[in-house]
Amino acid sequence: MANTLHVTAPEGVPCVDYAREFDAPAAEVFRAHADPELYRQWIGPRGLETRIDGFDCRSGGSYRFVQRGAEGGDEYAFRGVFHTVRQDALIVQTFEFEGWPDVVTLEYSEFEDLPGGRSRLTGRSVHPSVESREQYLATGMESGMAQGYDRLEELLTGRPAQDGA
Repeated sequence: MANTLHVTAPEGVPCVDYAREFDAPAAEVFRAHADPELYRQWIGPRGLETRIDGFDCRSGGSYRFVQRGAEGGDEYAFRGVFHTVRQDALIVQTFEFEGWPDVVTLEYSEFEDLPGGRSRLTGRSVHPSVESREQYLATGMESGMAQGYDRLEELLTGRPAQDGA
């Protein structure tokens, strides 16, 4: 069974909802979101390298990471604040691409165990406007997320993702 990313962006609403199942327990998927060394290995599309400048995944903590192509080139920096972190269950954080200052999203990520040692990650990104949400979607966000979650699946299971974005 392929684990695919499902993204919904309702018309006229400044939100993006997403869900993805993993062949790993929720605690492991959560840990890969909370541990900076693991996070660095899977976040973003294939072909990008990630440098963690700061990562304190706890309620009130903050983060900053920078991505760039493996061959060098432009860098893209992201930062935010962890508002609520509940071990193995929930992360609520802000997300800001430094190239678009003042466009900050509020991100909800929920981690749920499923039968058979599997899990489901569901999330919502709340944007300041429908226009900023559309700009975010136009960057290829869905493809980048799908590739990142495939990389996460590979990291957790040690085998290539079946969907292979």
